[in-house]
Amino acid sequence: MTATRTVRIGSSHGLHARPAKLFAQAAKESGIPVTIAKDSGKPVNAASILGVIALAIEYGDYVTLTADGDGAESVLDTLTELLTTDHDQDAAG
Repeated sequence: MTATRTVRIGSSHGLHARPAKLFAQAAKESGIPVTIAKDSGKPVNAASILGVIALAIEYGDYVTLTADGDGAESVLDTLTELLTTDHDQDAAG
């Protein structure tokens, strides 16, 4: 089963090192192939931190996620939550 979702980036500094790492790690741990594309650009492997950072995704950009395999919708739910959360608001305090 293939699932696709378009998501608006919520991290105020975009998908730089920390949020990109969290996202790529979650994509890798899903165990199924996941790609991410910015606007109408070429999809890259979402589990590749370098691939994700190379897209230069900024706050408010729209990305398209595609997951292929068992539990694809559930994987996209998790990844969508990561992308729409502002990871630059530290939870300290």
